[in-house]
Amino acid sequence: MIVPALDREEPPPRRRSAPAAGATAVPIAAEPGPAAPLATPEPDAGLDARDMTIAYDRTDVVHGADLRLPRGRVTALIGPNGSGKSTLLRAVARLHKARTGSVTVAAGAEDAAPVDALALSRSDFARRVTLLAQSRNAPAGLSVRDVVGFGRHPYRGRLRGTDPDGARMVEHALAVTNLAEFADRGVESLSGGQLQRVWFACCLAQDTDVLLLDEPTTYLDLRYQVEILDLVRDLADTHGVTVGVVLHDLDQAASVADQVVLLSSGRIVAAGTPAEVYAPERLSDAYGIRIDVEPDSSTGIPRTRAVGRHHLRSERP
Repeated sequence: MIVPALDREEPPPRRRSAPAAGATAVPIAAEPGPAAPLATPEPDAGLDARDMTIAYDRTDVVHGADLRLPRGRVTALIGPNGSGKSTLLRAVARLHKARTGSVTVAAGAEDAAPVDALALSRSDFARRVTLLAQSRNAPAGLSVRDVVGFGRHPYRGRLRGTDPDGARMVEHALAVTNLAEFADRGVESLSGGQLQRVWFACCLAQDTDVLLLDEPTTYLDLRYQVEILDLVRDLADTHGVTVGVVLHDLDQAASVADQVVLLSSGRIVAAGTPAEVYAPERLSDAYGIRIDVEPDSSTGIPRTRAVGRHHLRSERP
């Protein structure tokens, strides 16, 4: 899928970095360090979260995590269920308050100082960071265009109707997600996969420099999984959007991401390029099942295979 050009100043296309020869995944400290009021952010980070410790019911479920999303790159968060991927993303997006930690976002211009994301107003934060969460209710009685228009809410202000780019951005989002033909249909008439695309279009209409996606391919058939991930790649490469995405499919993560962050038991255990992180022993330990890894013969991208008891049988009845 090709993203139509947006009528705004765009950064030059960015090339995906290749793995360094002989490189190994960056190890992450197992124990959380002392909380700092605001850590010094990385200069090229679109979003930089430090020492994030997050609790539910007074029990820590994420422990001292450092999550750095490079500007204009795609970062995939992987790991088994309950490893803390979605919780970390929600805390970074200010939907769940972290017990410790700091979050900064890029100010926009390449040479501008990063901004303390936790100190921004709700509307200012929403003009910088978008989150597509897992659980979303479809409001009955609204059209697809109405729901996609929710993404423009941070720009309307108290008086409403003061968003000159709103209509154009909504139509753009409908077009690139192949929803234009459904624009006037009620959302209650859509399938789960169609509704997932509506919420993704809503995120695109919000038009932020940082896009956080929690399992965006859920409910989608193969065609739309590929198209959504192609669009994610285009947003980073062509428009310089910083993307953090939670994915369960390891092969999808390796295909779309510049870097991968592996979580296990609430801790980040490795971060780096897919080739660096996808060591069979590391993945097998994290997921509790044997996972074989081989590079794709044509692209060199790691491909995984989870091996169960029946996969080892040489003959089947």
